[in-house]
Amino acid sequence: MPDVSDALLVIDVQNDFVPGGRLAVAGGTEIVPIINNLAKHFPHVILTQDWHTPGHISFASSHPGHAPFSSIRLPYGEQILWPDHCVQGSHGAAFVADLDIPHAMLVLRKGWRQEVDSYSAFKESDGSPTGLTGYLRERGVQRVYLAGLATDFCVAFSAVDARAAGFDTVVIEDACRGIDADGSLQAAWQRMTECGVTRA
Repeated sequence: MPDVSDALLVIDVQNDFVPGGRLAVAGGTEIVPIINNLAKHFPHVILTQDWHTPGHISFASSHPGHAPFSSIRLPYGEQILWPDHCVQGSHGAAFVADLDIPHAMLVLRKGWRQEVDSYSAFKESDGSPTGLTGYLRERGVQRVYLAGLATDFCVAFSAVDARAAGFDTVVIEDACRGIDADGSLQAAWQRMTECGVTRA
C-alpha cells in the first residue's frame, strides 16, 4: 500500500483527450474508474491539466500551411503540431466528469504559456521548471506513480523527468492509454525503461 512518501500523478484526464474530444485517445474513458480506485489509496494526489491559450504555438491552426500531426522547428526544438485542444476555460479542457478524486491536493496546469508547449508535469518544453519537484520534495515524496493520458507523450515525458529529478518512478500501465502514432508507444516505453522507470 502507498505511504506518505508516495504520490500519484494523474496526467491530463480531460474531455479533449477521451473519445469525442478534439485529440481523443482510444480507450481514454476506460482508465477513469481504475484511476479513481487507485487514488483512494494515495495520501498525495496531483492532477495535471493541459491549459492552452487560444492560438497556442503548438496548434497546427497557428501555422498556415501546416497540417495537424506534422512537425516544425521552434526556438525550443522540434514541435508536433496538434489540433486545437484543451483551450483555457473550454469544455475540452475540463476534467472528465467521472474523475472523482476530491482529496487531490494540487492541480498543475501546463502548456499555458502562449509561446511554448509542455508535455511534462516537471518541465516545459524549453526546460523551464514547473515547480512540481520542489512541491513534492517539501512534502517528503520519494516515489511517484503515474496514470493518465497519453502514455507515449505527457505520461512518458513526466516519468522521464521524474526520474531525472531523483524520484523512484512507476508508470501504471493499465491506468494509461497511448496514442501510438508511428511506433511512438514502443519508443516511449523504451525511453522510460532506459532511464529507470518501472512499468507496473
